[in-house]
Amino acid sequence: MRKPLLHTKVTVKLRKSEYREEWYLVIESYPIRKPDSKKPGRIIEAVNRTITTPIWDTTAITGIDENGNYKYKPKRDSNGIIQCTSQLDKESCRYADKVRALRQQEYDTAVVYSEREQEMIAQNERSEQDFIAYFNSIIHKCHPNSSKSIIINWTRVGELLSIYSEGKPIPFKKITVKFLEDLKLFMLTAPQGGNKSGTLSQNSAATYFSIVKAGLHRAFIDEYLTVDVAAKVKGIPELKVKRETLTIEEAELLARTPCENEVLKRAFFFAVLTGIRLCDIHELTWGEIQKTATGWRVDFTQRKTHVVDYLPISEQAYSLCGEPGEHDQQIFAGLTGSSWISRPLKKWIAASGIKKHITFHCSRHTFATLQLANGTDIYIVKGMLGHTNVKTTQIYAHIVDKDKRNAADAIQIDGLSIPHESNDESKAV
Repeated sequence: MRKPLLHTKVTVKLRKSEYREEWYLVIESYPIRKPDSKKPGRIIEAVNRTITTPIWDTTAITGIDENGNYKYKPKRDSNGIIQCTSQLDKESCRYADKVRALRQQEYDTAVVYSEREQEMIAQNERSEQDFIAYFNSIIHKCHPNSSKSIIINWTRVGELLSIYSEGKPIPFKKITVKFLEDLKLFMLTAPQGGNKSGTLSQNSAATYFSIVKAGLHRAFIDEYLTVDVAAKVKGIPELKVKRETLTIEEAELLARTPCENEVLKRAFFFAVLTGIRLCDIHELTWGEIQKTATGWRVDFTQRKTHVVDYLPISEQAYSLCGEPGEHDQQIFAGLTGSSWISRPLKKWIAASGIKKHITFHCSRHTFATLQLANGTDIYIVKGMLGHTNVKTTQIYAHIVDKDKRNAADAIQIDGLSIPHESNDESKAV
């Protein structure tokens, strides 16, 4: 933080001699910041010149002496030089003013230099700060209302930075393009967190490295870095991940398959029919289900994006909610969290005979692909899924295009063939 600097003014003044009818010319500098005092002070410097014929400004009274006579300020010309009647005194006053001008220039130059110097000192102090400590301190500041998963990702990045630095601080001054390139390589081989073994997937490494860059960009805004070094380094490219979905036939097969966990089955197909995330289904209450003139609607705040959403749902989706309860009662009470839901879901999928690796989130993928396959506009699907960018929704469009290609190739008519002349020999025949 830049400290306010004092602007020093230098003035030629008179000091009355105690013994003679003469006045000493002195230079007063005020205010002055003294190292041994928090309050501003002043400096009085003698010019070694005296005058005896100053002209007084009788309109500017400064006080009354011990004899009851008024004391006045000396009269000055348009340049601020004290006026006198004696030619010798005039020269002395002009000399004093030249000294004053020199002192004023010194102080003015010192102010400019001090601003630059203090900024350099402040910048040097910031460059010595630990990036890891700074990064951890901004997680909740930058994401006060973000989802738990975002906070977990940022926290994990802070842990990985500590692993990379072997528990030592990373001063901002050491963050260069080479540093980030080395960190990028580390991310590609970094260990997974929690109880998981092995290294990060490339897509996880890409996500974590982008978070590092976001933290560094924030540090640049906060003036810990003089250069936005993150902008000079490319991110880790993400690999396209296969998104498993259910066809309508597979969804119908799974619907006919008994499930030991009744609330899991209802919640899964509620997601297939609405596209709502597991975390939102888990917290959905009866107070968030509304009956409108056109049908049922869910009014809820998405836990991931914290965006208020108004999502129409079908009668079939509403029927999966069961008997209405109290306003704050969970609709899918008893539904386990994402950590415990995979085992009973896997058992149910296996019982249906479906060979795909289906997770609960695949229900959301299924909703998107079935909607697009049925001709729903991609921007409507984007809004129903709560995507902030249509590019995310377009991922499902590619899946649908593949299904259309497969569907086109599926129709083969026996006996339908058109002869072609393929070579010169056939022409001869």
